[in-house]
Amino acid sequence: MRTHLIATKADRHWQGIPGIERAPNGRLWCVFFSGGTIEPHPENTVYLTTSTDDGFTWAEPWPIVVPVAGWRAFDENLWIDPQGRMWLFYNRSMEGQGAYCEAIVADNPNDAELRWSAPRRIALGVPFAFRLNKPIVLLNGDWMLPVTYTRQTPPGYFGTDEHLQGVALSSDRGESWRLHGALEAPSWALENMELELRDGSVWMLIRTNDGVLWQSRSTDGGHTWVAAHPSEIVNPGSRFFLRRLRSGKVLLINSSHPTNRQELTAYLSDGSDGAPFEHALLLDSRDKVSYPDAVQAPDGTIYAVHDYDRYGPGEIVLNVFTEEEITTPVN
Repeated sequence: MRTHLIATKADRHWQGIPGIERAPNGRLWCVFFSGGTIEPHPENTVYLTTSTDDGFTWAEPWPIVVPVAGWRAFDENLWIDPQGRMWLFYNRSMEGQGAYCEAIVADNPNDAELRWSAPRRIALGVPFAFRLNKPIVLLNGDWMLPVTYTRQTPPGYFGTDEHLQGVALSSDRGESWRLHGALEAPSWALENMELELRDGSVWMLIRTNDGVLWQSRSTDGGHTWVAAHPSEIVNPGSRFFLRRLRSGKVLLINSSHPTNRQELTAYLSDGSDGAPFEHALLLDSRDKVSYPDAVQAPDGTIYAVHDYDRYGPGEIVLNVFTEEEITTPVN
């Protein structure tokens, strides 16, 4: 495994919550957000940076989505769709006024100068909705986007105890989206992720403050879900990452501690349907490490990003590794 520093907060007050994508020609893109003195803040801004040498060096980050009339920009991520377009998903919110999802799309992710579309609002029919994690493409061709939402506008920036978990489905390559699911889970339920299983069902994992991830399952392509319930996966109430790799094995990046964001670890399941995760590779042994995201290259290389100590050095960190490094013990 090799590790590289993508960015520190420099003269910014804080930064974190990264996402990563890899263009077909090997160019890497990384987003994170900062702005203002804290998160949340009306001046929260999304930043973008890129690497052309496989992650060894990175361009100086620049603002790509800025606040508009008091609506902050936050919880961004990158995703290259089956048509080769790179989506930058993000959210906007204003304290006491709700939240909504937006995206801009570039058809040339190989290039240094991206041709971004006009912002597309992802209309879901609720007054407060946001998303953080990448979509997945189901075997039936639908796109599934993880969503957290509330049915009423919360008085602050978040709904906390009112958060519901669902997914937005698109059958027209992101032109329109339909919200499905209304899963309840313990306080600070948010940032869910999905995995399509070999039997065609979809497994959802949900961040909570319960000391473990909660879970649900859908057998109809995400239209309906069983009631959420605890899993056996320990988590400190922080974002995690879940994805099926090209080999068919399942990657989970997580801090397996019930209260502390520490010892961020990549876990690999030999089974085709997730847990148990038999193999582990420690990515960062420090405290205050959180919010992983990852992408896999065609040759199997995994590029994973996370943040460290957002209000200290504010590091955005890249780990580059392979499945074999997870499964092979270090002597």
